[in-house]
Amino acid sequence: MSLDPTGRRLETTRRRFVAGALGAATLAIGGRAAAQSKEVVIATTGGLMERSLQEHFYKRFEAESGVRVRAVPIELPDQWARARAGQRSGNVLFDVVTATPPDLIQHADLLQPLDCAGMPGIVASALPKSCFSHGIIRTAGGMALTWSKKAFPQGGPQSWADFFDVKAFPGARSLPDTGDREWWVPLAALLADGVPPDKAFPMDVDRAYKKLDTIKPHVAAWWKSGDNAMQIMRGGDAVMTMVYSSRAVPLAKSSEFDFTWNQAIRDVGNWAVLKGGPNTQNGVKFLDFFVQNAKEHVAFSEKVSFDSNNREASDLVPVEERRYRPSWPDNWSKLVIADYEWVAANRNPLRERWVSWLTK
Repeated sequence: MSLDPTGRRLETTRRRFVAGALGAATLAIGGRAAAQSKEVVIATTGGLMERSLQEHFYKRFEAESGVRVRAVPIELPDQWARARAGQRSGNVLFDVVTATPPDLIQHADLLQPLDCAGMPGIVASALPKSCFSHGIIRTAGGMALTWSKKAFPQGGPQSWADFFDVKAFPGARSLPDTGDREWWVPLAALLADGVPPDKAFPMDVDRAYKKLDTIKPHVAAWWKSGDNAMQIMRGGDAVMTMVYSSRAVPLAKSSEFDFTWNQAIRDVGNWAVLKGGPNTQNGVKFLDFFVQNAKEHVAFSEKVSFDSNNREASDLVPVEERRYRPSWPDNWSKLVIADYEWVAANRNPLRERWVSWLTK
């Protein structure tokens, strides 16, 4: 991923730029003219992600803007259910929400439109093409094939075809039953069956499940969270898995496991702002603030093992760390990108098919 070198002046004129950016971002949303409270309510996953956001972004935003951040840890399905209920009742609880790429399409009616060109922080510091009509990229990684080096001391699997090849790579498997598993796992099955990444959509669902039928007897554990996936691998319950790169990286750094970016399914987390929230303007201000300050993004990414949205950050990554960074060009080029519009349009039948197959 090439990074535009513009915006380096930010570090030397930090305070003045942030003040100007926050003011201009308020105008960019075209929302409520009246002043809102000095608070912003941000819904995101808890644990390490929330702690790291607090350390590198929330506290600085509070100090530089005077707006208090109230973080609400919540999982995505509950977040969207509450957002939809809030729209119906007129009592929207959150300002900033976490969204997958299909979420930005499926829930666009709930989201505040963004004027990306009118947000100075976005223009100066965001990754190219990372601001959309209803959200911005927050973090980027991949659903990566990860394996035990003890099980495969001569070299592990390098593709989803290898994951499905139980003769060449024997042992129990683990797969996700959380997040967007209803299209992640069938997509991996199609790739394993020889479908080129650029021909995977529209997805041949029947073909995918025919291939999945061949691996299901070898799946010893269906993980429910990234931590759960790591426990399964460390406990020896499986020799390989599909897992978030944010978990694959620390596993690999332990020297007991390894992973490949080849055919990893790009996993992007986005920020978006809800319409009619308690502090809509402050939500947009936060998005514009978030993409700034490359050094904070590097430190944040080291903690969460995801890359985040700043165009200068990858230039600051040490050479020995680049193998672990999804946005490093050699890694980024290997990621498989889904047709998110197709996924959003077919999400319900995909989930129904997944649940039916998994439980039969």
